[in-house]
Amino acid sequence: MSIKKNKKWYTRIPHPVTMLFGIIIFATLLSHILPAGKYARQLVDGRQRVVPGTFEYTESKGIGFLDLFTSMAKGFDAASDIIWIVLTSGIMFGILQKTRMVENVVGTIVRVIGLKRKYVIVFLMTYIFGMLGVAVGYENNIAMVPIGAMLSLALGGDLILAAGMSVAAVTVGFGLSPINPYTVGTGHKIAELPMFSGAPLRSLICFLGLTLLAFYNVRYFKKISGDKSNGLGQGLDESGFSLNKSIGEYSISYKDGLVASVFLAGMTIMLYGIFQHHWYLKEIAAMFTIISICCGIVSRMSATEISTTSLESVSMIAPGAFMVGFATTIKVILEQGEISDTIAFHLSEVLTSLPIYFSAIVMSLSQCVMNILIPSGSGQALATLPVMIPVGDLVGLTRQTTILAFQIGDGVTNLINPTLGGLIAMLSLCRVPFDRWLRFIAPLMLGILLMCWVFLTAAVLINWS
Repeated sequence: MSIKKNKKWYTRIPHPVTMLFGIIIFATLLSHILPAGKYARQLVDGRQRVVPGTFEYTESKGIGFLDLFTSMAKGFDAASDIIWIVLTSGIMFGILQKTRMVENVVGTIVRVIGLKRKYVIVFLMTYIFGMLGVAVGYENNIAMVPIGAMLSLALGGDLILAAGMSVAAVTVGFGLSPINPYTVGTGHKIAELPMFSGAPLRSLICFLGLTLLAFYNVRYFKKISGDKSNGLGQGLDESGFSLNKSIGEYSISYKDGLVASVFLAGMTIMLYGIFQHHWYLKEIAAMFTIISICCGIVSRMSATEISTTSLESVSMIAPGAFMVGFATTIKVILEQGEISDTIAFHLSEVLTSLPIYFSAIVMSLSQCVMNILIPSGSGQALATLPVMIPVGDLVGLTRQTTILAFQIGDGVTNLINPTLGGLIAMLSLCRVPFDRWLRFIAPLMLGILLMCWVFLTAAVLINWS
């Protein structure tokens, strides 16, 4: 007589493509269940902003069977910028990998610092990647993820640890950044508050979020040290990320220094363009392409080697690029069905009937829901905050607290948001499937969310402004 064992929850997580297709079908069904509705919008500083108090139901626009599948093509079209930056960053790392520069630099760093300090390295690298998220942005850091993968494997970790050290850190740093221009900056403009005011409290929340992540990463590393079968990285493709020599054999050659100089110079120009000229995805992807060609030339690769390496890199990163376009289909369907505004309207109605302390947390939860529907931070701010700020005023929340509730809901759930193109892109560069990522990061996300809600409740208590 056989005894059936109860399966754990994570064994029931479907394949990422299956998961996304299920969400696409669910969004399509919602377009038939929920009434269509829209807020009026006005152009402010070149961006369309919702006008509060103007919501009205419109003619139902349920998505048809054929429209469900044609929306996929539209999703890829809408995500073309992110897909291109994923491909160009993959090509750039493929070229750098071919030159052996990254491997030699990572191997030398580990040799100099020593494997005895491997837990300290993971702890510190979590903060370093987190600060990149705070100061540089999100998609801007895509190219740094493979470096985290090589470092993790050099230390004896796996690709899950690499994603925790790089992808999660960038996501937490960016999501809770006190100077995030897309969430805090846009929110402060809408709320008519001083730009990036309230930074001390937000900085504390961001620091504590990264600290929780750092301890979480080290805990996982200790779990898999000596036996990687205890982790979630079994069977993942580590080719090209693993070191090919023992740590003691690594050193940095003149050619490595030359390639590294070209790479750092290109990244410096890119950051200058981002901060001074507001470069975004197209310009960043262009810089990745330029860096790839220049690194290939200075390392004396032939034109044929650069070309074949580029195509090999594209073949490795293509599944991730596909996932980005596939995920964007959800956003396209919700826009076509005109139900995003309907959901925002009814969520705001619920908030007015709650006590002030609960309303702050539920407002944050409502932004968690909206983040799945509108993964763009600035887009979500422009679509929901003109509605949520008056609701917050009505129930007694300060505008600073309303912006914090929005930032928490948007920023923390980015860790598990399957519709966020940047997250899917970085995970694909790290070769970590979304289902395994969910198993790894979900407990931490809940911990950070609870910590943030404690601070949100305190903000209500002290009438934070």
